[in-house]
Amino acid sequence: ETVAKAAVSQFNSGHAEIRRYSHMKSREDLEQVLQAARDNPGTVIIYTLVLPELRSFLRERALLLGIPQVDVLGPALDVFASVLPGQPKLKPGLVHLVDEAYFRRVEAVEFAVHADDGKNPRNLPRADVILLGISRTSKTPVSMYLANRGYKVANVPLVPEVALPQEIFRVDSGKIMGLIVDPLKLQSIRLERLKSIGLEGAPGYASLERVERELVYAKEVFLRLGCRVIDVTNQAVEETANRVLGILEEKS
Repeated sequence: ETVAKAAVSQFNSGHAEIRRYSHMKSREDLEQVLQAARDNPGTVIIYTLVLPELRSFLRERALLLGIPQVDVLGPALDVFASVLPGQPKLKPGLVHLVDEAYFRRVEAVEFAVHADDGKNPRNLPRADVILLGISRTSKTPVSMYLANRGYKVANVPLVPEVALPQEIFRVDSGKIMGLIVDPLKLQSIRLERLKSIGLEGAPGYASLERVERELVYAKEVFLRLGCRVIDVTNQAVEETANRVLGILEEKS
């Protein structure tokens, strides 16, 4: 369609009626296109057919009927076949599969952004995975890693003083993952975080007592929900994400 528009734009007003025919899988399908072209003099057939037998059929029938035709994909396939190893798969629609996978990732990343750090709890039932954990347990980076793999991920912070969103109790516990970490390791991480933002003297947040109290609360929540628990101590983001993926694969 883009090729047709680009070509016709070079002539006069650049206006042309374009009719699209997709999923042409047989000679009978192509005969319908040829008949439509015969009924509309001045029609040009521009096509991208992967299967050689269908390309040959359309080319020969169009020549026989005097219908101008342009094979867009065939010459490109022939050129690539001459320089690349192996043979073409000759499977129609592969490019659309790639596009669909790309758009799934984009949608998943957008979902993760809008469901990050407890935002928009109404989206929790739509998530493929829900990560629960106290502050600095890698919820957001793991969410984004999984989103780039095409999973819709929400993450919810656990704070003893803040009630959990009610939506969390209405989702399948099998897709909820609780993240925990060694208290001394977490205290060190929090101290570094406070130092990086110039608040190293701030009380409470990075105290061992506070960290241990939050971890006790988190474990109570995990037990209440009946969810799987992952220890992220000394784990890289991709390692934690792969453990989540492993649990999801077990479930499926």
